[in-house]
Amino acid sequence: MLQVVFDTPLRRRFDYLPPADGPVPAPGARVRAPLGRRTAVGVVAAVADHSELPRSRLKRLTGVLDPAPLWDPVTFALLLWAADYYHHPAGEVLFAAMPAALRAGRPAWQPDLSWRLSPAGHAALATGPRLGSRQRELLQLVAAGAAAAAITSAGLAATLRDLARRGWLESVEHAPPVPDAGTGSAGPELNAAQAQACAAIATAPGGYAAWLLHGVTGSGKTEVYLRLIERVLTGGGQVLVLVPEIALTPQLLARFRERLPVPVVALHSSLGDGERLAGWRAAASGAAPVVIGTRSAVFTPLPALALVVVDEEHDPSLKQQEGFRYSARDLAVARAQRQGVPVVLGSATPSLESLANVASGRYRRLELPDRTNQAGQPRLSLIDLRHHACRDGIAQPALAAMERHLGAGGQVLVYLNRRGWAPTLFCPGCGWVAPCRACDARLTVHLRAARLRCHHCGAEERLPFACARCGNEVRPVGEGTERLEATLGELFPGVPLARIDRDVIRRRGDIERALEAVASGRARILLGTQMLTKGHDFPAVTLVVVLSADQGLFGADFRASERLAQQIVQVAGRAGRGDRAGEVLIQSAFPEHPLLVSLITEGYTGFARRALDERRAAGWPPWSHLALLCADGPARDEVYAFLRAARELAPVTGRLRLLGPAPAAMERRAGRHRARLLLESPSRAPLQQLLSRWLPALEGLRRPRGLRWAMDVDPLEVD
Repeated sequence: MLQVVFDTPLRRRFDYLPPADGPVPAPGARVRAPLGRRTAVGVVAAVADHSELPRSRLKRLTGVLDPAPLWDPVTFALLLWAADYYHHPAGEVLFAAMPAALRAGRPAWQPDLSWRLSPAGHAALATGPRLGSRQRELLQLVAAGAAAAAITSAGLAATLRDLARRGWLESVEHAPPVPDAGTGSAGPELNAAQAQACAAIATAPGGYAAWLLHGVTGSGKTEVYLRLIERVLTGGGQVLVLVPEIALTPQLLARFRERLPVPVVALHSSLGDGERLAGWRAAASGAAPVVIGTRSAVFTPLPALALVVVDEEHDPSLKQQEGFRYSARDLAVARAQRQGVPVVLGSATPSLESLANVASGRYRRLELPDRTNQAGQPRLSLIDLRHHACRDGIAQPALAAMERHLGAGGQVLVYLNRRGWAPTLFCPGCGWVAPCRACDARLTVHLRAARLRCHHCGAEERLPFACARCGNEVRPVGEGTERLEATLGELFPGVPLARIDRDVIRRRGDIERALEAVASGRARILLGTQMLTKGHDFPAVTLVVVLSADQGLFGADFRASERLAQQIVQVAGRAGRGDRAGEVLIQSAFPEHPLLVSLITEGYTGFARRALDERRAAGWPPWSHLALLCADGPARDEVYAFLRAARELAPVTGRLRLLGPAPAAMERRAGRHRARLLLESPSRAPLQQLLSRWLPALEGLRRPRGLRWAMDVDPLEVD
């Protein structure tokens, strides 16, 4: 008897009999099975010797899609463990872990096909019976050696099937193409700290070990990764490299392909379904020894996995925030532990959780305290906004510094983590502010498009020029990157500028073109949001100006100060990475704030030490463990009623605490009201035990139509 799960929110496994003939599928293989009134693709979760249902009531599988499991036993067991740990339906977890093309039932290992004319096809084309125009076009394409993709894109797929049935065409199977290998160029000489880090990992006893590579920005962490990867490749192993953002992939991919004489594939959501499946196949077959990818790449089958690397391990993008809410960093560590291989977590601003793991002995810390260039660390200074006039958010000392650095031939990076022209449209006559009708948020002004847009739900409307309430003229208030782009264009005419944010980086290739403009020097001023903080290397940038640093100083969430410190240090690290010293100016109306003072005087290490002490005193992670029961629905009263009923069902005992229900930081988003319950425990085991007992009761709780709920284990935000 086979237990099968499906891509549905149902948390149960369904029992089936194997097909009447043919092999019995193994756990991890996809099958087709009757589910209700339809036939669905599922995954075999386990083989069992009995069922709660009598055998006469069990249905048979209607098909087996995979002759072998999609994942090796260790990775498959990790996926089932992740479903249990994050308390998410196993079917949704397994389907999230496979390429989209496989979710619909496409063959995992189907060989590539091409077509050729059979003798009958040659005769038909040569003697010219009464062929239709599309038949003749297809026969001519095949005779010319056109690829199957070209035939499909020409709209001739149906004609191809027809002529194949007539015997005019023959299919030819080919092995899947192997990705091109890199050039294998030599790397630079390592400095003492890099060499020591490489030696420590390389000479450690074999098997699992977790290493935190804490290196300042520009210290050469990527070179350490490459040396470790080269060593793994000499032994025939595979390497998984996780990055937090798609925007980081092109630069890292180009560098890896330049250095490594093996195929390197990328896996991320911007790839087409066919491209992603091809990369997955190359990794799963062992044809691609190195895989670079974003979150979901952590589930990629790698038969010879020997090393896992997580770059920018602190980055929040490594945690999925919707659906299956997993941490790719934590699962990467769990995978390395289960497969008995080392994992390297790299960052200039390590998460407080990782630093606590170092203190407890779970991780080993390696430091790269100096930059690889001769310029050293950039000099950080504060600009007190209480004492300086601003032009659209840029203080006069910052403008003077920009003029000085541009005049000396350097590039300047201006950081503002706010898109659009202005965050608010305001009426000075009556005080009206343009609201989003679906969210508890203000609409952002996008002047060039003449639109108001909500950056939370995507709603937009025409930009008005008069107040709908009193008729007075309305005005944009505040600054966004679009407005700043216009201002900098006026202040520095003739100086080319590249803006990098999600309003201009929309299509595939946009980020590569923008980065190339910076690298070539065609862009002298870089302006952007936190996309610029993600580990990019800009050797000619000598000045970084951080605007609106105060945005994160007073956040309600317990991680707000950590995130702000990481953003400031990361964006500051873009300065002075070449052979000239860097300067960083941070604008603030609160220059005496302890966070800013700590960063300026002690650096990130000093800030982190203080932050960990504060977290310990307050009982927040990493000194406790959290889970959020999140609910949202069209009616506020129904959401709170559901959470109150859920609270009554929670078997809270001992030192566990259950708080709420309380509204989310943005209570209404996309027309849905949001609230949550917070579970807090000083240790992980009691929390997991409670969730395991609580979830079945929640499944049986009556829900109003349209209400949704989800469990978020180890949440990044609790405000």
